[in-house]
Amino acid sequence: MSNIIQLKKGLNIPLSGEAALKVKKVVSPDIVAVCPTDFRGLVPKLLVREGDAVLAGTPVLADKKSPDVVFASPVSGTVVEVVRGEKRKLLAVKIKSDGRKVSEKFSPVEDIEKMDAAQIKDILLKGGVWPFIVQRPYGIIANPEIAPKAVFVSAFSTAPLAADADFAFAGEIAYIQAAVSALGRLSEGGVHMSFNADTYAKSPLRNIQGVKTHLFKGAHPAGNVGVQIHHICPIRKGQVAWTVSLAGLAAIGKLLVKGVYDVSRNVAICGPMALTPCYINAPAGLCIDEIQEHYGNMAESIRFISGDALSGRNVGMHGYLGFYDNQITLLREGDDYEMFGWMKPFRFNQYSTSHTYFHWLLEKVCPMRYDLDTNLHGGERAFVVSDVYGKVFPMNLFPVYLAKACLAQDIDKMEKYGIYEVIEEDIALCEYVDPSKINIQAIISDGIDLMLKEMA
Repeated sequence: MSNIIQLKKGLNIPLSGEAALKVKKVVSPDIVAVCPTDFRGLVPKLLVREGDAVLAGTPVLADKKSPDVVFASPVSGTVVEVVRGEKRKLLAVKIKSDGRKVSEKFSPVEDIEKMDAAQIKDILLKGGVWPFIVQRPYGIIANPEIAPKAVFVSAFSTAPLAADADFAFAGEIAYIQAAVSALGRLSEGGVHMSFNADTYAKSPLRNIQGVKTHLFKGAHPAGNVGVQIHHICPIRKGQVAWTVSLAGLAAIGKLLVKGVYDVSRNVAICGPMALTPCYINAPAGLCIDEIQEHYGNMAESIRFISGDALSGRNVGMHGYLGFYDNQITLLREGDDYEMFGWMKPFRFNQYSTSHTYFHWLLEKVCPMRYDLDTNLHGGERAFVVSDVYGKVFPMNLFPVYLAKACLAQDIDKMEKYGIYEVIEEDIALCEYVDPSKINIQAIISDGIDLMLKEMA
């Protein structure tokens, strides 16, 4: 068994609305969307027109910078709308499903061990699953021309109300195994898979062969693959690593084993505003309208988040499930004003990381879950250097100095303070605990965009 990597810094947010471990229904959506905005740095090229018939796996977009990387339709049906924004920016390709779930036919792989790296890459590129391979640094789609030092997979998540990986992917083990075997041939460093030390003994994913196993123990963000890479094999300037989610591995495996493009996954519907927190089975690009039974007629007072509450995207009631997400979080919009606010000593419905309210004394005896909303409880204030980030950030980096370097657009200092090792999700917890209400994720995002522009 691998040594346990104990992380002493972090924070688990006790948000209410955890999804019950049952798949309530399989959703066959009427409309799905392929959204270029799901992919950082993508310059999309449209491959279809309104009215075109497509199958699951039919390319609808390509990357202008790397034309071999294509983005496929999640369902069979007809392209009904190409949505554009300002300056004709391509925002989404909407596809109306025909309900038949017919996929393009790809050749299943009989023996992965007999294939070389070039053959595997060709299959993944033509099959539309290459975008599941994300490159660090920067969190962009991997460049097929650059070999990574290793491939990293997190087999658990510690984000608020995250989908239980052992439950969500228990039926996908054979596909995940096939994907791991294939990706292991694309990197000399092999595939590193990290597990939760507390649940590893009972995890069905522990049976995956051909991986280098690592065990992590600690609070969020211990489950973030970026944090795991930092403690296993940090990324230095000039180095490249690949990361793949479990959902991505399952989709890659289905392409290799069955010869079909299938990006459906078990999705956790969770959060304080979820009427029936549970799982559904649905494809990427699912319209939020399709899950109305889980939030009723309260849409106007809900923030719909594709992903987790810390680093997910606010997609709105008419938005879509992100390509990489297997969680939809429903939070109450915090648009109300509370008189006297934090000055009240007894606020049993509020959670405080700084123990402002006395009920934290009962947490060990009677752990509580809180119906947290999106209220900031204050406005943006001066960016003061303190140790508040250091208490929850389990990486040997200086997030305040990194953020200030990004604000100053000082590339030398950005490199010095760790821009190669983080993306927004790795630093999201710092934003949550920040008393100054600084939007540090946006600052880091702008810094990464600057690096992509200047260092390309």
